[in-house]
Amino acid sequence: MTENPRAYVPAKTIPTEFPLIDTDPHFKRVVSYARPSDYGKGAAMTAFGPALMLLWERVAPSHVGRGGFAPIMRLTGAISMTAGFLIFYQSSILRFYGWKENKREVDRDLREMTDKVKRGEPVYGHSTLSPYMQGVASRNSRYTGVFLHLVPWFNFVNHNHHGVDTAKYYQQAERELEAERLQKA
Repeated sequence: MTENPRAYVPAKTIPTEFPLIDTDPHFKRVVSYARPSDYGKGAAMTAFGPALMLLWERVAPSHVGRGGFAPIMRLTGAISMTAGFLIFYQSSILRFYGWKENKREVDRDLREMTDKVKRGEPVYGHSTLSPYMQGVASRNSRYTGVFLHLVPWFNFVNHNHHGVDTAKYYQQAERELEAERLQKA
């Protein structure tokens, strides 16, 4: 039984003002690359819901009694925490797409990936999935940060389909290794 070769569909490159880092970044990378301003936006959204409920209760009391307001505040807190996290995540992931200023992230990405190349590790990590399933995972989660408010979908799969040319990491590693070699000589 022969295996049918599957066509590779590259990621669509959208012209952006800033450089593209990744069309499908891993969840851990998005969270670790977040800026303090992203945390601030998320925290503000998290605090907004309960603060609004307290304001409404002062302006127009609900008169639900002692046990009625606490469950509403817990629900409001949970919804606000979810919304705060999604705003935090989206603020960070839009920099990977090149839709927001991302100089700091570009520099960090080049440093991190070049170090991986120098250590001989795969650029985007190891995966236990077959190449076909890695492609499926990539196609399902590419650019999902755009519609995060509708369907919160995150990439938890290591794969090599990120819409960028990884040659820049290998070229930078070669330059650094050559500089280190010349420095030792």
